[in-house]
Amino acid sequence: MTAPAQTHRRAEQARPLGPNYKWIALSNTTLGVLMVTINQSIVLIALPNIFDGIGLNPLDSGNTSYLLWMMMGFMVVTAVLVVAFGKLGDMFGRVRMYNLGFAVFTACSILLSICWMHGATAALWLIGWRIAQGIGGALLFANSTAIITDAFPATRRGTALGINAIAAIAGSFIGLILGGVLGPVNWHWIFLVSVPVGVFGTFWAFIKLHDTGIRRKAKIDWWGNLTFAIGLIAVLVGITYGIQPYGGHTMGWTNPWVLGALIGGVVVLIIFLVIESKIKEPLFNLSLFRNRTFAAGNLANLLTALGRGGLQFMLIIWLQGIWLPQHGYSFEDTPLWAGIYMIPLTIGFLLAAPLSGVLSDKLGHRYFTVGGTLITAASFGLLLAIPVNFSYPVFAVLLIVNGIGSGMFVSPNRAEIMNSVPADQRGVGAGMNATFMNASMVLSIGIFFSLMVVGLASNLPDTMYNGLVSQGIQPQSAQTIAHLPPIAVLFAAFLGYNPMKQLLGPELGNLKDHGAYLTGRSYFPHLITKPFHQGLVIAFTFAIVACVIAAAASLLTKRARKTAQRESLGSELAGVAGEAGGMSELNVPQMVPNGSGPSPRESFVHEGTGESGSHGVRGLVHDGAGNPVAYAAITIAGPDGHQLGRTNTGPDGRYAFQAPPGDYLVITSAPGWTPQAATVLVGASGAVQDFALDGDDSGPTGEMRGVVRSPDGIPLGGITTTVTDETGEVIATTTTGYDGTYHLTGLADGHYTVVAAGHRPATVAVRIDSGEPATVRVALGE
Repeated sequence: MTAPAQTHRRAEQARPLGPNYKWIALSNTTLGVLMVTINQSIVLIALPNIFDGIGLNPLDSGNTSYLLWMMMGFMVVTAVLVVAFGKLGDMFGRVRMYNLGFAVFTACSILLSICWMHGATAALWLIGWRIAQGIGGALLFANSTAIITDAFPATRRGTALGINAIAAIAGSFIGLILGGVLGPVNWHWIFLVSVPVGVFGTFWAFIKLHDTGIRRKAKIDWWGNLTFAIGLIAVLVGITYGIQPYGGHTMGWTNPWVLGALIGGVVVLIIFLVIESKIKEPLFNLSLFRNRTFAAGNLANLLTALGRGGLQFMLIIWLQGIWLPQHGYSFEDTPLWAGIYMIPLTIGFLLAAPLSGVLSDKLGHRYFTVGGTLITAASFGLLLAIPVNFSYPVFAVLLIVNGIGSGMFVSPNRAEIMNSVPADQRGVGAGMNATFMNASMVLSIGIFFSLMVVGLASNLPDTMYNGLVSQGIQPQSAQTIAHLPPIAVLFAAFLGYNPMKQLLGPELGNLKDHGAYLTGRSYFPHLITKPFHQGLVIAFTFAIVACVIAAAASLLTKRARKTAQRESLGSELAGVAGEAGGMSELNVPQMVPNGSGPSPRESFVHEGTGESGSHGVRGLVHDGAGNPVAYAAITIAGPDGHQLGRTNTGPDGRYAFQAPPGDYLVITSAPGWTPQAATVLVGASGAVQDFALDGDDSGPTGEMRGVVRSPDGIPLGGITTTVTDETGEVIATTTTGYDGTYHLTGLADGHYTVVAAGHRPATVAVRIDSGEPATVRVALGE
């Protein structure tokens, strides 16, 4: 093969993903999150249509379990599996796991839509495939955030995650409207909505997405997976059944089975934490919680998610059970109109989330996370101040304010959490974050329904008894109906059923008007207004306290340093890689001694021109015979081996980047070539550095360890040793010991470059296989 042909082949292998890859990654992952969240809420609002379609009354005591599992089965399995799937993404590739999630979710949507059975058999079929669909949702949730984090630099990550968060929150409200429209027409359609999106997204992800993150070879933590799954499932299922009546009690928190599930689940989770603290490669990396930003950010995320989840349930009951019937809407129509009247909440979120993402990238995250939670807390307080039969314009303004508070918080919070996670653990970090999010939805159902029942139980029985007797119901029957568990009233209002029709049943036939007044649009709303407000005060007070604690937790996160905006060990990925052959985009901070010189800045340099401006480096990468090496990776690091940015050569083999005066380590690599490195001093007139690459004859070397010596063979301690992969990404850096030795483990199989910084940096090409450890000796030049 001729040299030019060989150069062309290698150039094709090294061709970067292109300047638009980050937006491809963002749009595809946003589509996936949107699909999942729409599916969650569309099923929630269409539950009456589903149960009517299969011929099952969900409010019958024997069918309540079917109702609860249809509501929460998806969320339970997603909360349990996201961490494990995030870990698998770190090990085997996030895009691979994400693609699998799209395919599983789509296949389950098809199987859910073709249900032909009726009764309990149909309910079990739907619940089973909803749980399986939750597996697909967990794969999508666990890896979408990590893929975005890989694709965008830290300086733009808040913007990207803000857009993704918009899809997640907006999808939950879009689903409410779609469910209200499609459910009454044909309940099968609510599952078919996901199919065309899923088919398109699956193929698009398979063709366009690429793993740009760092893979971390590790063993699967089987005991950790098992104890985490058992413990969390037990706790979440215990909460699920705790809101059901038990014996003569309005709720089931005294049920021995519920207590056993909760206590046993907590014990197993404690065992899980002990296991994770002992083993070498845990599922739940507890060391991440030593990072104050990660720990405090996740606590704030959990608490605000509890408030958002509770708000959604309370607003649905408020609108469907009280306000909409009082304003002329039939109970059957309230699910659709509840979704429509809650649109201002989505508008507020859509206004705030992208703006806060962009601004937080420039101003810092804490202004927005703290401010957002306090605004949300204030909106809960204002919602308590308005009457139950409110004026809608006032109500709409308060929903917008609540949405603005949530939108201000979500994307900066997620960005600061993901920025605090090492690059090789982003899947685990995203999975842990998603666990808190999904678990909070189940927790919010248990907490807010329980608090609402406590409020109703103190006032509803007497109010209902007096109202029923005054309308001609026999006192004994009125007493029985009035003391039915309040949860039945809440579920009826939540599902869009006529609560009085469900409660009175055969008694309606004994009344003169056959219960026309009692089952009308005004009687039940007036009956429940005062008891509902009591429950609302308790529930929203809890939400206010949760938001205030979240604000305090957000204050504990570390302030990002504006002068750095860089990440260690190669975590700045495609976003700062100068992905294009047409334009290189670098964020190279000042690296001159004693911190003197101009401030950091971004620069945009056209490739192939060889022009670097007043400060910078330019050069040619060739094969030694003058033939250019196109699309070779150029990595720029500081004297400490810290990666500052990357770019690529153009088709003519030339590169250029701007940087303030100072010392830089410049490394070039391309598949099939032996990598080269040089220390470059950038002065007032810039610098020129050409590289002549040789063929790569490296063979299998196994685990990476070795020694750095001087030209005279003397071991050198304190030498910065940097490792880059085939794309030029810095994936590890270390310092030699007093005897000149270094040792690196946990590297995936593949080609690497070892660079030891000295007066003349030395490079060695290495291929890592899973064989025996081999020594890599590096000798510095004169």
